[in-house]
Amino acid sequence: MVIDKEEKNKNLPWVEKYRPKSLDDLISHEQIISTINRFINEGHLPHLLFYGPPGTGKTSTILACARKLYSSKEFNSMVLELNASDDRGIGVVREQILSFASTRTIFSSGFKLVILDEADAMTNDAQNALRRVIEKFTENVRFCLICNYLSKIIPAIQSRCTRFRFGPLSQQQILPRLQYVIEEENLNVTEDGVKSLLTLSEGDMRKVINILQSTSMAFDVVNEDNVYNCVGHPLRSDIKNILNWMLNENIATSFKNISKLKTLKGLALQDVITEIHTLVHRIDFPMSVRIDLVIELAEIEHRLLAGSSEKLQLSGLIAAFSKAQRNVVKMAEEES
Repeated sequence: MVIDKEEKNKNLPWVEKYRPKSLDDLISHEQIISTINRFINEGHLPHLLFYGPPGTGKTSTILACARKLYSSKEFNSMVLELNASDDRGIGVVREQILSFASTRTIFSSGFKLVILDEADAMTNDAQNALRRVIEKFTENVRFCLICNYLSKIIPAIQSRCTRFRFGPLSQQQILPRLQYVIEEENLNVTEDGVKSLLTLSEGDMRKVINILQSTSMAFDVVNEDNVYNCVGHPLRSDIKNILNWMLNENIATSFKNISKLKTLKGLALQDVITEIHTLVHRIDFPMSVRIDLVIELAEIEHRLLAGSSEKLQLSGLIAAFSKAQRNVVKMAEEES
């Protein structure tokens, strides 16, 4: 039986294998966790609404709460979890949720728990039906709604829940858990590999662990180049080359070199612009020139998202840097 469990864990994605099991295992949002702990200890858990970016611990927190509230035997009978794979139309609210909320268990005391993951995907009709269920069965059931966008939850439900915002995790919060996974899986990870994982994470713990698993399966060593290659992100050396061409070569040469690099590495222009934006602030441009350049970058990105041709926008990007160079020369001449 133990061997079967080990085999099962071996085949699990790492995001599930290393998901925190208890409230003490959670690495951030101390104030939220201490508040919820107090609610549970005092037996006054309200309806909850967790919102914030993905990978910040919303689902892990409520599952850890459920494990604290119920024993392993009670869990399946006392907890109803509906996630993105389930249909959350008005029919589900009227049938599945209503039947679960309206019945009491004979052998267990206390309230049941309904977890609605990605609740912002529910239709307005379903949310209005859910509002009535929440109102009617408060004695018997507690609801926890989880979403990315609070604005997509109707005000009537928001007012009936205690809201908690889960912000993006800092790199300092992600690092200990990342190192724990690396040690448990006995991976060969370089220092620049760790830095690149943290940079690409953008505060999303799930994203970090998924990239780590993908890179470790594709390469023997998890270093910066392998991490960026695995996710198809431009390497820093490639971005520096692109920037160097745009600042020091003529427009025709720059266009030829960048187009060749994009084809060879399979780079998306939008990713290139995002990386260039961070480096623009390090170039010794006058403030007015830098402002104009950032505005140009924003407009090029907007046109890309609207479906414009990458070739046309690449020409626009090179032209924006050429214009910035001319403005710098012009300002220097005026000052002299």
